[in-house]
Amino acid sequence: MTVWLDEASLPRGFDGPDDLEDFMSRPSRVLAADLAAVDGDIMVLGVGGKIGPTLARLARRAAPQKRVIGVARFNEKGLRKSLDRCGVETIACDLLDRAAVAGLPHTDNIIFMAGRKFGAQENPALTWAMNVQVPAIVAERFRASRIVAFSTGCVYPFVPVDSGGSTEDTPLSAPGEYANSCIGRERIFEYYSQVHNTPGRLFRLNYAIDMRYGVLFDVASKVRDGADVDVSMGYVNVIWQSDASAQALRCLRHTTTLTSGLNVSGPETISVRWLAGEFGNRLGKKAGVVGKEAATALLTDSSQAIRLFGKPVIPLDTMIDWVADWVARDRPSLNKPTHFEVRDGVY
Repeated sequence: MTVWLDEASLPRGFDGPDDLEDFMSRPSRVLAADLAAVDGDIMVLGVGGKIGPTLARLARRAAPQKRVIGVARFNEKGLRKSLDRCGVETIACDLLDRAAVAGLPHTDNIIFMAGRKFGAQENPALTWAMNVQVPAIVAERFRASRIVAFSTGCVYPFVPVDSGGSTEDTPLSAPGEYANSCIGRERIFEYYSQVHNTPGRLFRLNYAIDMRYGVLFDVASKVRDGADVDVSMGYVNVIWQSDASAQALRCLRHTTTLTSGLNVSGPETISVRWLAGEFGNRLGKKAGVVGKEAATALLTDSSQAIRLFGKPVIPLDTMIDWVADWVARDRPSLNKPTHFEVRDGVY
């Protein structure tokens, strides 16, 4: 029997990763309805990242009548077996291998999550191959499918902190190899959408969080450990990981031809200094900060997504409470810092 997210009270916290993953893959009735309205099965390309396993499990639970296929190299120990146990079919594939991608089964609905961020500056050629060449291979192979492609708010320039954030109409312009390769990824999907009339969405996400990674975890961990929090990048947007996953899946019902961008995050412009103080209060620590807030920050306006999907289910105060409880008990992390403080595009 399905336990629906929108029919249960929110927990006060989580015992551990298994408890957390079970909650994050709990679907809502609106997600199930949107997926039921979309023909065909679902393939998640690049299922091995931070968000991919949650999204694949969520899709499987929301649409048990569909095949959900997860594709990755599966370098992470135990991930493939974990997904198989949840009913997600898995295929090992290097998405840089054109012949291997050609051999993947046709699937009507593609969630594209592959990409490279950290270490982008050390090996820019690989970064561009992963973020531009792979999309070209995928967009050609699945030109008859719907494609929701994960992108990032990093494609936008910094904007004044009181501006409300970049909208989907803001011209794309950003510093660094990573951000520019992400613009390249979007342009490739746009090009193939133009050529083949492929419906899609460019899912500009910043920043997803759960208990084990993300801006909130980064700030809370520093406060807990007595390390100073850099407030130079003084304001951020965040969204709970399963809210982001649900919106990505719901985008399959809201594709456009030609493909188009959609900003996805929480509605608040959050002060990093304020966040540090909130975690200090919850953890019984004095929050130390360094730096001075710049007049600009990497911010996005998610009004269009909110009009489509409503506000995220998990509110900011609840996320702060959950993260504070998690780090206070020294529960596991993914050891993947967000580097939200970066202003020069070097990740």
